[in-house]
Amino acid sequence: MGEYYDKAVSGADRIDQRPGFAEMLQRLAVDGAKTIIVESPDRFARDLAVQLAGHDMLKALGISIIPASAPDFFTEDTPTAVLVRQVLGAIAQFEKASSVAKLAAARKRKREREGRCEGRKPLSETRPEVVDLARKLRRRRPKGGQLSLRGVSNELAARGFLNELGKPYAAKSVASMLR
Repeated sequence: MGEYYDKAVSGADRIDQRPGFAEMLQRLAVDGAKTIIVESPDRFARDLAVQLAGHDMLKALGISIIPASAPDFFTEDTPTAVLVRQVLGAIAQFEKASSVAKLAAARKRKREREGRCEGRKPLSETRPEVVDLARKLRRRRPKGGQLSLRGVSNELAARGFLNELGKPYAAKSVASMLR
């Protein structure tokens, strides 16, 4: 029938707020299919409340959800199966929260140690030769004064140093190189 994926959507987001999931539900309504196969229960939802509410919503619509890693996970409704579903949902929620906390702590340690952690690497790391040349060009000016930021950019371009789009560096980029 089709594959659906919600890129950059958290497993803690309600399933009715996931664009790909909503599109899939519309397709199911049109085609009359009654089964959804997901990779694993924690890929369906990593928040216990979201998992339980999502399962209940699908059940009310007459739709079965089957995790490939645990085919009976959502289909059995015995008291034991419900307990296992709730416990495993709580464990998935705990693991997600633990991972988020560990990653945040690691980013903080790296930021304290190196001064930065996230975002694009500065040109001083990716293209140090461009930064060095920009600094030399800015200092060197016949008859005194400094070469303007645009002048530095033009000189860099004349020497074949262009930005990632193949264009001369903007004056703002040259200014950040000089800091």
